[in-house]
Order: sequence, then structure tokens, then C-alpha cells
Amino acid sequence: MVPKPQRTILNRVSGYAEEAAAFMRRRRMTRKPFARVHYKGGRVVAYPSDAEAGRALFRAAADVIDAARSS
Repeated sequence: MVPKPQRTILNRVSGYAEEAAAFMRRRRMTRKPFARVHYKGGRVVAYPSDAEAGRALFRAAADVIDAARSS
């Protein structure tokens, strides 16, 4: 018996959704927070959150957000 066309499409879409969900899970596990700074002249530097400069940037950003919320 030949499967109904809508079931074939549904199975295919379900498979794509499962693959996308797995990709997002893997991506979340490998992503680490960082602060990206753009300097004059076009230089861009990414500071990881576990570096001293990164921690300082995260603290400064948190202070700015807290100040914006309290005003």
C-alpha cells in the first residue's frame, strides 16, 4: 500500500524540525558569552567573559542596564 502524500510530507517536515532542534541544542552548548568592542579605525576585538577585560566590560554593561532600569 502506498503511503498517503500528506504523511510523507509530514514525516519529512518532522525530520527537518528534529534536525533544527538538535542543531540549536549543540549551538547553545558551544556558545560562550563575549563582549565585542569596535575601535576607531575599524579594529574589532572580542573579549571572552573569563578574561579580565571581558569581566570588566560585562560589569560595566550590567551597571549601565541597572542605571537605565532605575531611571
